This record gives sequence, structure tokens and C-alpha cells, in this order.
Amino acid sequence: MDIHKFKVKDLKLLLDVNSGALHIIDDLTWDILDILSDDIRQIKGKYHVKSIPEKQRDILDIFSENIVSRLKDRYPAESIIEAQKELQSLKDRGLLFTAPVEFPQPSDEDSFPVKALCLHISHDCNLRCRYCFAKTGGFGRNRSHMPEEVAVKSMDFIAEHSGSRRNLEIDFFGGEPLMNFSSVKAAINRAKEIEKEKNKNFRFTLTTNAILLTDETIDYLNRENISLILSLDGPPEINDLMRLNIDGSGSYHDVLPNIKKAVKSREGKNYYIRGTYTKKSLNFSDIVLHLADQGFQNISLEPVVSIDKDYSIERTDIPVLYEEYDKLAGAYIERIKAGKPFNFFHFNLEIFKGPCLLRRLKGCGAGTEYLAVTPEGHLYPCHQLVNYEDFRVGDLESGISNHEIRKNFHKMTIFQKEKCPDCWARFFCSGGCYANAYSINKDIKIPDETGCALQKKRIECALGIQVLLKREKINWRQGFL
Repeated sequence: MDIHKFKVKDLKLLLDVNSGALHIIDDLTWDILDILSDDIRQIKGKYHVKSIPEKQRDILDIFSENIVSRLKDRYPAESIIEAQKELQSLKDRGLLFTAPVEFPQPSDEDSFPVKALCLHISHDCNLRCRYCFAKTGGFGRNRSHMPEEVAVKSMDFIAEHSGSRRNLEIDFFGGEPLMNFSSVKAAINRAKEIEKEKNKNFRFTLTTNAILLTDETIDYLNRENISLILSLDGPPEINDLMRLNIDGSGSYHDVLPNIKKAVKSREGKNYYIRGTYTKKSLNFSDIVLHLADQGFQNISLEPVVSIDKDYSIERTDIPVLYEEYDKLAGAYIERIKAGKPFNFFHFNLEIFKGPCLLRRLKGCGAGTEYLAVTPEGHLYPCHQLVNYEDFRVGDLESGISNHEIRKNFHKMTIFQKEKCPDCWARFFCSGGCYANAYSINKDIKIPDETGCALQKKRIECALGIQVLLKREKINWRQGFL
């Protein structure tokens, strides 16, 4: 019985994990499912298995007299029987208690089309953020910038290794990429040539701390239709705890005017405000609402990934953060109803279409269809794993040389990761972030437990929000992003 039931605001919800069907249920059905879950645990214990053997599935008797006898003091018998009939109907229609699907194992390929590159335009930064996974921009190496010829060669590399894929994605990253803007322009100029030569289509994203967002730079980014990820952690008393200038002063008042100018110049579209919350800012729902009140409509606020720091999130913080997500979900819905919506990245979950099966099983495509390029032209599975020399897969000059690493990522699905095969959220989170897993556990197969707990809560809130909006026939996303 692979199901998950949970509450969001006044809703009680039931997710059938294997089919993805989501149901609104009442108190009676909730209590029936508690009894059925007890029965399942006894069956699993009897057979010493994690899931019910196929030949024993009929033991799951929705019409068990045990259910009626255990609930008859709280509900009328006829109501219990009617609820049982409804559950049986959902089961018969393949919308509840569905059996696990057998997925084919990935092949033994050693050549994979690449659709996205993250260019580390600069291994340097003009801020000194305390929590920076890039070690304040230098990734633990000598600070450096990507030469224009490496940026150009990166465009040739993805064109050559993208196979039949037409739509390609380039992320300009750092450190701070605007410290080396000439290489950004060189890459874009070469991409335009490739579009004509090879019938490719490039889309660009640039992540910036906004210090160097001048009018001229903003005009260029808008003209080239480059999506922006703008870093800001919230109001000054929060932002300036972590996001510091080189001299140790806070950066909020330096960057906020530039960020607002950039957002206004593109009419509030094609950007995200991206922040990080830490143990020092556990009241992150207030931070998100502060950003929304500043006029920002596309917001992402992520938990810091770290251990043994004074700002690291600990397991004891999780109950507080659950309350924060519930609080934010409530405010999110109320603002939508009041005609003042904003788009919170982690609540932006599409339950009626959703990602393809491969993305549900494997996640982001790191190491196969997505690679990162260092200023020297070295290739890594993703922008965060650049921190670890053992993950280098090759370079632009010689191509892919360490095929074993790419094969490992290619074969990695949720069924190879620890605890993921039994997790109700597996088809939504796809096993979480490889780099976060390695950062915390030194193994890409072992997800970060704290990160998992927060991810599951976000998914619950996102599912509940989508159900509430659909129930009230509210469609508000048009015009965002």
C-alpha cells in the first residue's frame, strides 16, 4: 500500500505514490487508512519484506470487518461501508493502492548528448558570503577568470556533443560572472554563429550578486534575452549576516537598487530572486514575504547546505521550519486570492502534467546531459562538484576522458539511492541533489537527511496549494516568469 496522506491547511490529502493520483479525503477515510496501514505493517513484518508480495496483495481487504468494529463507536456503520466502497472503486480504477512499476535499467552507453553547460566564467567574486559553497568564489583554487577563447570553445563543445538536440542551455556562473563580462559576450557571439551554422537554439541564464549591474550591462542582458538569477537573502538584518562585501560590510544597500532596476527594466519577467536561509534566519516565511513586498514576484529561498557551522541547519530545527512552510503556504494562497500573487519556486509544482519519466527517475541530468566548465576548460558533472577534483570527467581540448564517472551518473536512479526506493516523494524530488549528498555524506547515493525532510514538506505544501487553487478554479500564473 504505497500511499502517503498529509494535511495542508483545512485539506486532508491522499497521494497514491505509484500512479501519482491525488485525492481529497475526509476524517473517516483518514481513519480507515490508518487501520489499513497497521494491517500492512503486520503483513510486512510477517514476511520480513519492505513491500507486500504480489501473491499476498489480496490480504489487503478494504472491507475488513476489523475496520467496522474499530470505528463503529465514532462513525455510523453505513458511513464506514460507503467509504470502503469508494476506496475500492478508486483501487479498481487504478487510482489507489497501485502496484510498483518495473522500470528498465539504464543502458551501458558511454556517450550521451549534452544539452546544458554551466560556464564558470569567474572563479573570483566581489563579495565574501560566509556560506558560499564556492569558497567565496575561488573554489579553493587560485582566483581566475575564464579566457574568451575557453568560453568560445565551450560553445563549440556543446554544439558538437549535443547530437540531435536543438535546444541548448548555457548558465553563466561564478564566483561573479560579471567580473568577466567580456567572456560572457564572447560565448554569446559564438552561440549566435552556431545557431545559424547548425540550426541550434541557445537559451542563457546568468547568476549574479548584482554589484556590477550597470545600466549598460542591464541593457545588454535584456537585449540578449538572458534570464537572471539575482542573489538576495532578504531584508538588511538578514542579508547582511551572510552576504558581505570584501571589507566585511553588508551588501544589501549596494545591491537592492541594482536588482530593482534590473527587474523593472524587464517588466518583472524572466528572473528569479534567489536567496539562502540559515539557522540564523529560520523565520524564512517572513523573508519571502518581505521580498514579495519589495515588488519581486519570482522568488526562490533555499536552505543552506552545510554542517558544523554556526549557521548550519540542524535536525532539531526541522519542526520550526515545517511550521514556516505551512505559514508561507497559507500566506501564498491568501495573496493569490487577494490579487497580489507571487511565484515561490518550491511551490511551483505541476501535478497535472509534470516532468517526463526519465526526469522523475534521475533528476537534473548531472554528469550526462549537463556539465560544468571551469575557467581552465576542465569538465565536471555539475557546477557544485567542481569543488572535488575526483569528479573531473575531461576537458574541452581532449573531450571526455573519464567515461566511468559519466556511466555512474547515467545509471544512477532513485532505485540506486539509499532510502529513496521506499520514500513517498521519490517521483517528485528524483532523489535530491547529487552535490548536496556528496557535500554532506561524501556519497552521491546517500541524500542529505535534513534536505530530504525539508524537500518533502515543500512537496506537501505545493501539492496542497495546487489542489486548493484547482478546487476554487483559480488560474493566476499567466504573465509570470
